[in-house]
Amino acid sequence: MPEYTVLTLIGIVAVVVWELAWARTGIFSSARYWLTMAIVFFFQIWVDGWLTKLSAPIVMYEPTEFSGIRFPWDIPIEDFGFGFAMITFTIICWIKFGHREAR
Repeated sequence: MPEYTVLTLIGIVAVVVWELAWARTGIFSSARYWLTMAIVFFFQIWVDGWLTKLSAPIVMYEPTEFSGIRFPWDIPIEDFGFGFAMITFTIICWIKFGHREAR
């Protein structure tokens, strides 16, 4: 299996397991979290689509290192999994370690 695909899947699973088994911030049941992810993915589609378009790519991927599935337009599907893992991990860390409410 291609390296980028494997690492993306590991990242997704690791973040979800970390949230559900240890951090337990409750973000997966939060409408604010899912709205945040919708906004992130909306902008990711526009920016990533422009960067990876096959007609004039700015960022190119080694074909043997990802699944080859591109959706929508020419975006490697792994980019969405990577984005999910990165943003979710950051939000979990912010809630768990960085964000302290005024008392």
